[in-house]
Amino acid sequence: MPEGDTVWQTAQRLDQALAGAPLIRSDLRVPRLATADLTGRQVLEVVPRGKHLLTRVEGGLTLHSHLRMDGSWQVYGPDERWRGGPHHQIRAILATAAHTAVGYRLPVLELLRTGDEDRIVGHLGPDLLGPDWDPDEALRRLLADPARPLGEALLDQRNLAGIGNVYKSELCFVLRVSPWLPIGEVPSPERLVAHAKKLLEANRNRRARVTTAEPRRDRRLWVYGRPGRPCLRCGTPVRAADQGRAGQERSTFWCPSCQAGPQGPGPGPS
Repeated sequence: MPEGDTVWQTAQRLDQALAGAPLIRSDLRVPRLATADLTGRQVLEVVPRGKHLLTRVEGGLTLHSHLRMDGSWQVYGPDERWRGGPHHQIRAILATAAHTAVGYRLPVLELLRTGDEDRIVGHLGPDLLGPDWDPDEALRRLLADPARPLGEALLDQRNLAGIGNVYKSELCFVLRVSPWLPIGEVPSPERLVAHAKKLLEANRNRRARVTTAEPRRDRRLWVYGRPGRPCLRCGTPVRAADQGRAGQERSTFWCPSCQAGPQGPGPGPS
């Protein structure tokens, strides 16, 4: 699932493959970009901003993409077979003489002036893996609404950018607090921000995301994706429930024994 670490890795691959060379092919397969052609322009850099990808090219243009749940960018050599999905799922092709980057299932793809990037990413909070990281500002934003459930506050990219559903659940477990605990009641909330940074930093260069320090595939995450299975710490069955405002619900996983506070919908200790 694409989160801040996945997006950071994707930006690194795209930057290494495309930056510094002119595009010999540009094919943007969304209706509003049907006539856009970047062929001949040099790619300057590809940078991540939270969960957003910004591909900057000559002429003051930026191709903005977002992976959301299912999107991906794959990089291929000149004679390599494309294997990122069916042909009809391709939304973008950017090629230099040495590499071809193919964007599959991209739900967001738009071309804008580089000077207008703030229009799409200016609302984001400090980026956990970015040069603008500011833990004090992230904490200030998180605590601005002290009654908000912790899980919802962590997913709000306006507070801090880069956390998705996996890290939301894992962070709450590591801190031993329920995702439904109001953010204003989290003990030592500065630890929350520090752990968030630590987890994403630890995983940004890994192929497989790990929060438990366990190499086994079925034990790499504490609670995420493990509903009904024994908690790796205490053995209590992990619970799962939707969390969030109507229309914005996201799956949340937690251990009702290890994590103190409100236990979400349904029966359970509080």
